[in-house]
Amino acid sequence: MHIKFTLYFLLFFVTGSLFSVSTLNAAVLPEQIAIIVNTEDSRSVETARYYQKKRNLPAENIIEVSFPVSHSIKRSLFKDIREQIYLLTPKHVQFYALAWTQPYRVTCMSITSAITFGFDKAYCAKGCLSTERSEYFNANTTTPFTDFGIRPSMMLAGSDMQQIKNMIDRGVQSDNTFPKGTAYLMSTTDAARNVRSRGYEAIVALLSNRVKIEKIEADVLSNKADVLFYFTGKARVDKLESNHYLPGAVADHLTSAGGVLFGNRQMSVLKWLSAGATASYGTVVEPCTFTQKFPNPGIVIERYTGGESLIEAYWKSVAWPGQGLFVGEPLATPFANKR
Repeated sequence: MHIKFTLYFLLFFVTGSLFSVSTLNAAVLPEQIAIIVNTEDSRSVETARYYQKKRNLPAENIIEVSFPVSHSIKRSLFKDIREQIYLLTPKHVQFYALAWTQPYRVTCMSITSAITFGFDKAYCAKGCLSTERSEYFNANTTTPFTDFGIRPSMMLAGSDMQQIKNMIDRGVQSDNTFPKGTAYLMSTTDAARNVRSRGYEAIVALLSNRVKIEKIEADVLSNKADVLFYFTGKARVDKLESNHYLPGAVADHLTSAGGVLFGNRQMSVLKWLSAGATASYGTVVEPCTFTQKFPNPGIVIERYTGGESLIEAYWKSVAWPGQGLFVGEPLATPFANKR
Protein backbone atom coordinates (compact mmCIF):
# COMPACT_ATOMS: atom_id res chain seq x y z
CA MET A 1 0.00 0.00 0.00
CA HIS A 2 1.40 3.42 -0.94
CA ILE A 3 1.94 6.06 1.70
CA LYS A 4 -0.23 8.88 0.43
CA PHE A 5 0.55 12.53 0.90
CA THR A 6 -2.93 13.23 2.32
CA LEU A 7 -2.68 10.44 4.90
CA TYR A 8 0.94 10.48 6.02
CA PHE A 9 2.42 13.95 5.96
CA LEU A 10 4.57 14.08 9.09
CA LEU A 11 7.88 12.40 8.41
CA PHE A 12 10.41 13.71 10.91
CA PHE A 13 13.35 15.12 8.97
CA VAL A 14 16.73 14.64 10.55
CA THR A 15 17.13 18.34 11.24
CA GLY A 16 14.18 18.16 13.63
CA SER A 17 11.70 19.86 11.28
CA LEU A 18 8.64 18.27 9.76
CA PHE A 19 8.05 17.91 6.07
CA SER A 20 5.79 15.99 3.74
CA VAL A 21 6.44 12.77 1.90
CA SER A 22 4.43 11.82 -1.16
CA THR A 23 4.69 9.04 -3.70
CA LEU A 24 4.32 9.59 -7.41
CA ASN A 25 5.13 6.37 -9.20
CA ALA A 26 7.35 6.95 -12.17
CA ALA A 27 9.97 5.27 -14.29
CA VAL A 28 12.23 7.08 -16.72
CA LEU A 29 11.89 5.96 -20.32
CA PRO A 30 15.02 5.43 -22.47
CA GLU A 31 14.18 8.39 -24.69
CA GLN A 32 14.04 10.67 -21.63
CA ILE A 33 17.70 10.30 -20.70
CA ALA A 34 20.72 11.49 -22.66
CA ILE A 35 24.29 10.28 -22.26
CA ILE A 36 26.99 12.96 -22.17
CA VAL A 37 30.31 11.62 -23.44
CA ASN A 38 33.75 13.25 -23.39
CA THR A 39 35.46 12.33 -26.66
CA GLU A 40 38.89 13.07 -25.14
CA ASP A 41 38.37 10.28 -22.61
CA SER A 42 38.50 6.76 -24.06
CA ARG A 43 36.83 5.30 -20.97
CA SER A 44 34.01 7.80 -21.34
CA VAL A 45 33.47 6.74 -24.95
CA GLU A 46 33.42 3.06 -23.97
CA THR A 47 31.06 3.73 -21.06
CA ALA A 48 28.63 5.62 -23.27
CA ARG A 49 28.57 2.87 -25.88
CA TYR A 50 28.03 0.19 -23.25
CA TYR A 51 25.25 2.10 -21.52
CA GLN A 52 23.49 2.93 -24.78
CA LYS A 53 23.45 -0.74 -25.71
CA LYS A 54 22.33 -1.95 -22.28
CA ARG A 55 19.50 0.58 -22.04
CA ASN A 56 18.65 0.77 -25.74
CA LEU A 57 18.94 4.55 -25.82
CA PRO A 58 18.23 6.43 -29.07
CA ALA A 59 21.28 7.51 -31.04
CA GLU A 60 20.11 11.12 -30.91
CA ASN A 61 20.45 10.97 -27.13
CA ILE A 62 24.24 10.54 -27.30
CA ILE A 63 25.76 14.00 -26.82
CA GLU A 64 29.46 14.43 -27.52
CA VAL A 65 31.60 17.16 -25.98
CA SER A 66 35.35 17.52 -25.59
CA PHE A 67 37.40 18.67 -22.60
CA PRO A 68 40.58 17.70 -20.68
CA VAL A 69 40.33 14.90 -18.13
CA SER A 70 41.00 16.17 -14.60
CA HIS A 71 39.32 16.00 -11.21
CA SER A 72 37.98 19.56 -11.50
CA ILE A 73 36.96 21.79 -14.37
CA LYS A 74 37.23 25.57 -14.48
CA ARG A 75 34.06 27.62 -14.40
CA SER A 76 34.68 29.35 -17.74
CA LEU A 77 35.30 26.12 -19.64
CA PHE A 78 32.36 24.44 -17.94
CA LYS A 79 30.01 27.21 -19.01
CA ASP A 80 30.93 26.67 -22.66
CA ILE A 81 30.57 22.89 -22.35
CA ARG A 82 27.15 23.09 -20.69
CA GLU A 83 25.91 25.48 -23.36
CA GLN A 84 26.98 22.96 -26.02
CA ILE A 85 25.23 20.16 -24.16
CA TYR A 86 21.94 22.01 -23.90
CA LEU A 87 22.03 23.05 -27.54
CA LEU A 88 22.49 19.41 -28.58
CA THR A 89 19.91 17.95 -26.21
CA PRO A 90 16.53 16.88 -27.64
CA LYS A 91 13.73 18.80 -25.93
CA HIS A 92 12.04 15.66 -24.63
CA VAL A 93 15.10 14.65 -22.59
CA GLN A 94 14.51 15.04 -18.84
CA PHE A 95 17.72 13.56 -17.35
CA TYR A 96 21.44 13.14 -18.04
CA ALA A 97 23.86 10.27 -17.53
CA LEU A 98 27.45 11.55 -17.39
CA ALA A 99 29.69 8.90 -18.91
CA TRP A 100 32.89 9.72 -17.05
CA THR A 101 34.58 9.52 -13.66
CA GLN A 102 36.54 12.77 -13.94
CA PRO A 103 35.84 15.67 -13.59
CA TYR A 104 33.62 15.28 -10.54
CA ARG A 105 33.51 18.96 -9.55
CA VAL A 106 33.30 22.49 -10.98
CA THR A 107 35.21 24.62 -8.47
CA CYS A 108 32.76 24.64 -5.51
CA MET A 109 29.94 22.57 -7.05
CA SER A 110 29.70 18.88 -7.88
CA ILE A 111 29.65 18.10 -11.60
CA THR A 112 26.20 16.49 -11.33
CA SER A 113 24.70 19.59 -9.73
CA ALA A 114 26.54 21.97 -12.05
CA ILE A 115 25.25 20.12 -15.12
CA THR A 116 21.76 20.10 -13.60
CA PHE A 117 21.47 23.72 -12.45
CA GLY A 118 24.30 25.43 -14.29
CA PHE A 119 27.17 26.88 -12.30
CA ASP A 120 25.76 29.17 -9.62
CA LYS A 121 27.55 30.27 -6.44
CA ALA A 122 24.22 30.10 -4.63
CA TYR A 123 24.76 26.32 -4.59
CA CYS A 124 28.18 26.75 -2.96
CA ALA A 125 29.17 27.65 0.58
CA LYS A 126 32.37 28.95 2.17
CA GLY A 127 32.29 27.47 5.61
CA CYS A 128 29.24 26.16 7.44
CA LEU A 129 26.48 27.90 5.51
CA SER A 130 23.28 26.89 3.79
CA THR A 131 23.03 26.70 0.00
CA GLU A 132 20.28 27.09 -2.57
CA ARG A 133 17.37 24.69 -2.21
CA SER A 134 16.51 22.39 -5.11
CA GLU A 135 13.02 22.81 -6.56
CA TYR A 136 13.17 19.11 -7.36
CA PHE A 137 13.42 18.18 -3.67
CA ASN A 138 10.61 15.71 -2.91
CA ALA A 139 8.74 17.07 -5.93
CA ASN A 140 5.68 15.31 -7.25
CA THR A 141 6.78 15.30 -10.89
CA THR A 142 8.04 12.88 -13.52
CA THR A 143 9.34 15.60 -15.85
CA PRO A 144 11.84 17.91 -14.12
CA PHE A 145 12.94 19.70 -17.28
CA THR A 146 9.39 20.37 -18.39
CA ASP A 147 8.33 21.53 -14.92
CA PHE A 148 11.47 23.18 -13.52
CA GLY A 149 13.84 23.67 -16.44
CA ILE A 150 16.46 21.31 -14.97
CA ARG A 151 17.78 17.90 -16.02
CA PRO A 152 19.01 15.95 -12.97
CA SER A 153 22.32 14.22 -13.67
CA MET A 154 24.05 11.09 -12.42
CA MET A 155 27.59 9.86 -13.11
CA LEU A 156 28.34 6.48 -14.63
CA ALA A 157 31.61 6.40 -12.71
CA GLY A 158 33.99 3.80 -11.36
CA SER A 159 37.59 3.10 -10.46
CA ASP A 160 37.98 1.06 -13.65
CA MET A 161 35.96 0.05 -16.68
CA GLN A 162 34.91 -3.32 -15.29
CA GLN A 163 33.50 -1.71 -12.18
CA ILE A 164 31.47 0.69 -14.31
CA LYS A 165 30.09 -2.14 -16.44
CA ASN A 166 29.25 -4.20 -13.37
CA MET A 167 27.36 -1.26 -11.87
CA ILE A 168 25.40 -0.74 -15.08
CA ASP A 169 24.61 -4.44 -15.26
CA ARG A 170 23.30 -4.45 -11.70
CA GLY A 171 21.01 -1.56 -12.48
CA VAL A 172 19.59 -3.29 -15.54
CA GLN A 173 19.20 -6.57 -13.64
CA SER A 174 17.25 -4.84 -10.87
CA ASP A 175 14.32 -3.75 -13.02
CA ASN A 176 10.94 -5.15 -11.93
CA THR A 177 12.54 -7.62 -9.52
CA PHE A 178 10.73 -6.45 -6.36
CA PRO A 179 13.70 -7.49 -4.20
CA LYS A 180 13.04 -8.81 -0.70
CA GLY A 181 15.91 -6.87 0.78
CA THR A 182 16.52 -4.91 3.95
CA ALA A 183 17.12 -1.23 4.61
CA TYR A 184 19.93 -0.92 7.15
CA LEU A 185 19.96 2.35 9.08
CA MET A 186 23.21 2.58 11.01
CA SER A 187 23.56 4.72 14.13
CA THR A 188 27.31 5.09 14.65
CA THR A 189 29.56 6.38 17.41
CA ASP A 190 30.72 9.21 15.14
CA ALA A 191 28.58 11.97 16.64
CA ALA A 192 29.31 14.57 13.98
CA ARG A 193 28.46 12.24 11.10
CA ASN A 194 25.59 10.39 12.77
CA VAL A 195 23.12 13.27 12.45
CA ARG A 196 20.69 11.46 10.12
CA SER A 197 19.95 8.92 12.83
CA ARG A 198 17.58 11.39 14.50
CA GLY A 199 15.03 10.60 11.82
CA TYR A 200 15.29 6.81 11.91
CA GLU A 201 12.38 6.17 14.26
CA ALA A 202 10.00 8.04 11.97
CA ILE A 203 11.28 6.14 8.95
CA VAL A 204 10.67 2.82 10.66
CA ALA A 205 7.18 3.90 11.74
CA LEU A 206 6.13 5.09 8.30
CA LEU A 207 7.88 2.70 5.92
CA SER A 208 8.28 -0.70 7.59
CA ASN A 209 5.05 -1.82 5.93
CA ARG A 210 6.72 -1.79 2.53
CA VAL A 211 10.31 -2.88 3.21
CA LYS A 212 12.14 -4.61 6.02
CA ILE A 213 14.06 -2.01 8.04
CA GLU A 214 16.72 -2.65 10.65
CA LYS A 215 17.94 0.20 12.80
CA ILE A 216 21.34 -0.86 14.12
CA GLU A 217 23.58 0.87 16.64
CA ALA A 218 27.04 -0.03 15.35
CA ASP A 219 29.90 1.35 13.30
CA VAL A 220 30.04 -1.67 11.01
CA LEU A 221 27.54 -3.78 9.12
CA SER A 222 28.93 -7.14 8.07
CA ASN A 223 27.96 -10.49 6.56
CA LYS A 224 24.47 -9.44 5.47
CA ALA A 225 23.08 -11.18 2.38
CA ASP A 226 20.15 -8.88 1.59
CA VAL A 227 21.34 -5.26 1.52
CA LEU A 228 18.95 -3.06 -0.44
CA PHE A 229 19.63 0.20 1.42
CA TYR A 230 22.59 1.04 3.66
CA PHE A 231 22.80 4.48 5.24
CA THR A 232 25.49 5.38 7.76
CA GLY A 233 27.68 8.21 9.02
CA LYS A 234 31.43 7.58 9.08
CA ALA A 235 34.54 8.93 7.37
CA ARG A 236 35.43 5.37 6.39
CA VAL A 237 33.21 2.29 6.47
CA ASP A 238 34.77 -1.12 7.09
CA LYS A 239 33.78 -4.58 5.87
CA LEU A 240 31.76 -3.35 2.90
CA GLU A 241 32.76 -6.39 0.85
CA SER A 242 31.49 -8.82 3.49
CA ASN A 243 27.89 -7.91 2.58
CA HIS A 244 25.86 -8.90 -0.47
CA TYR A 245 24.16 -5.95 -2.17
CA LEU A 246 21.04 -6.76 -4.16
CA PRO A 247 20.84 -5.38 -7.72
CA GLY A 248 19.65 -1.79 -7.45
CA ALA A 249 21.03 -1.31 -3.91
CA VAL A 250 21.61 2.24 -2.65
CA ALA A 251 24.35 2.94 -0.08
CA ASP A 252 26.09 6.05 1.21
CA HIS A 253 28.00 7.44 4.17
CA LEU A 254 27.55 10.96 5.51
CA THR A 255 30.99 12.53 5.65
CA SER A 256 32.77 15.59 4.28
CA ALA A 257 34.51 14.23 1.19
CA GLY A 258 32.85 11.04 -0.04
CA GLY A 259 32.40 12.69 -3.44
CA VAL A 260 36.13 13.34 -3.77
CA LEU A 261 36.58 10.22 -5.84
CA PHE A 262 40.37 9.93 -5.69
CA GLY A 263 43.22 10.87 -3.37
CA ASN A 264 41.34 11.82 -0.21
CA ARG A 265 41.85 10.37 3.26
CA GLN A 266 38.11 9.81 3.61
CA MET A 267 36.40 6.94 1.84
CA SER A 268 35.30 7.57 -1.73
CA VAL A 269 31.76 6.63 -2.78
CA LEU A 270 33.39 4.41 -5.41
CA LYS A 271 34.11 1.94 -2.60
CA TRP A 272 30.37 1.29 -2.33
CA LEU A 273 30.17 0.54 -6.04
CA SER A 274 33.18 -1.75 -5.84
CA ALA A 275 31.47 -3.65 -3.01
CA GLY A 276 28.32 -4.14 -5.09
CA ALA A 277 26.03 -1.15 -4.61
CA THR A 278 24.29 0.32 -7.67
CA ALA A 279 24.36 3.95 -6.50
CA SER A 280 25.97 6.21 -3.92
CA TYR A 281 26.31 9.88 -3.02
CA GLY A 282 28.97 12.09 -1.49
CA THR A 283 29.98 15.73 -1.25
CA VAL A 284 32.94 17.20 -3.15
CA VAL A 285 33.64 20.14 -0.81
CA GLU A 286 33.09 20.60 2.94
CA PRO A 287 29.33 20.50 3.64
CA CYS A 288 29.52 20.65 7.45
CA THR A 289 26.80 18.63 9.17
CA PHE A 290 23.81 19.99 7.30
CA THR A 291 21.59 16.97 6.75
CA GLN A 292 19.90 18.88 3.91
CA LYS A 293 23.11 18.40 1.88
CA PHE A 294 22.78 14.61 2.06
CA PRO A 295 20.14 12.07 1.01
CA ASN A 296 17.20 11.74 3.34
CA PRO A 297 16.89 7.96 3.80
CA GLY A 298 13.13 8.12 4.27
CA ILE A 299 12.53 9.85 0.96
CA VAL A 300 14.91 7.54 -0.92
CA ILE A 301 13.26 4.43 0.50
CA GLU A 302 9.71 5.68 0.09
CA ARG A 303 10.06 6.83 -3.51
CA TYR A 304 12.30 4.00 -4.73
CA THR A 305 10.10 1.25 -3.30
CA GLY A 306 7.08 3.15 -4.62
CA GLY A 307 8.20 2.64 -8.21
CA GLU A 308 10.40 5.59 -9.05
CA SER A 309 13.70 5.15 -10.85
CA LEU A 310 16.98 5.53 -9.01
CA ILE A 311 17.82 8.96 -10.38
CA GLU A 312 14.41 10.30 -9.36
CA ALA A 313 14.31 8.83 -5.86
CA TYR A 314 17.91 9.76 -5.02
CA TRP A 315 17.81 13.28 -6.43
CA LYS A 316 14.49 14.09 -4.79
CA SER A 317 15.92 13.13 -1.40
CA VAL A 318 18.51 15.94 -1.22
CA ALA A 319 17.26 19.43 -0.37
CA TRP A 320 20.57 21.26 -0.95
CA PRO A 321 22.44 19.20 -3.57
CA GLY A 322 24.86 21.81 -4.90
CA GLN A 323 27.93 20.26 -3.29
CA GLY A 324 26.79 16.63 -3.69
CA LEU A 325 27.76 14.07 -6.31
CA PHE A 326 25.30 11.42 -7.50
CA VAL A 327 26.93 8.26 -8.86
CA GLY A 328 25.09 5.20 -10.13
CA GLU A 329 22.90 3.64 -12.80
CA PRO A 330 20.11 6.18 -13.21
CA LEU A 331 17.42 3.97 -14.76
CA ALA A 332 17.46 1.19 -12.16
CA THR A 333 13.82 0.62 -11.19
CA PRO A 334 13.39 -2.46 -9.00
CA PHE A 335 9.77 -1.63 -8.16
CA ALA A 336 8.68 -0.30 -11.55
CA ASN A 337 5.42 -2.23 -11.77
CA LYS A 338 4.04 -0.25 -8.84
CA ARG A 339 3.28 2.60 -11.23
